[in-house]
Amino acid sequence: MSEQTIEKLKKMKLSKFAEAYQDQKGKPEYQKMSFDDRLTLLVDLEYDSRVNHTIERNIRNANFYDSTACLERINYKPERKIDKALIEELSTNQYIEEGLNVVIAGASGCGKTWISNALGVHACRSRKRVKYIRLPELLMDLETARIQGTYRKMMKQLGKLDLLIIDEFLLSSVNETEVNSILEIMELRCNKKSTILCSQWTPEGWYQKLGGGPIADAILDRIINSSYKILLEGTSMREEYSKLKLLRSQSAWTGSLNG
Repeated sequence: MSEQTIEKLKKMKLSKFAEAYQDQKGKPEYQKMSFDDRLTLLVDLEYDSRVNHTIERNIRNANFYDSTACLERINYKPERKIDKALIEELSTNQYIEEGLNVVIAGASGCGKTWISNALGVHACRSRKRVKYIRLPELLMDLETARIQGTYRKMMKQLGKLDLLIIDEFLLSSVNETEVNSILEIMELRCNKKSTILCSQWTPEGWYQKLGGGPIADAILDRIINSSYKILLEGTSMREEYSKLKLLRSQSAWTGSLNG
């Protein structure tokens, strides 16, 4: 293959293909392979490179609170009462294919954000488009979009995401305009796209937080009836891991003094 052909491959954005071909040149083990086998190997390398690039881009664009979170590292200590079978079911990403939701509720520091991010990263690994955002931030972005005349465009983008993770759901009070925006988001995504909601309040307390009335009923109807529920219990994981970090730090400090 000429240098001109190599350059054409790069211009066609087949750089991994070109790089792998150049790596094969002059290596006897590749010369013994048939044309089909060598071509298959080159195509596989290019394909894998593109898949990995897509995964990395999706994780980066999701803006996770913790992009290192992963389902394999969930702490299943008994007092947290996490249903491992449910997590394993969610790990298939079938809930995303079916447009179902996940509600994660529990006290501050119990690990809601981390588990939601672990589910999100796992979805990105399957090349799903994911976005993580806190509800207060989302509502502020929507208000800005209203002012700038891009509200419809932003709603359309939210409706296209395979998985939308909304943290701090109803942590603080919301006004009538914000309640209407929440309804519109849920209506756009209901039974079509998946949403994970993290809240310190269980769904039973959401009606009053949404101001009651028919709009609150409509929002809850679009969430509750198509949701998996994870209720986290136990002590603060944030406090637990902070203590662990402190112990490690003290141990390292003691070791340096003894050294």
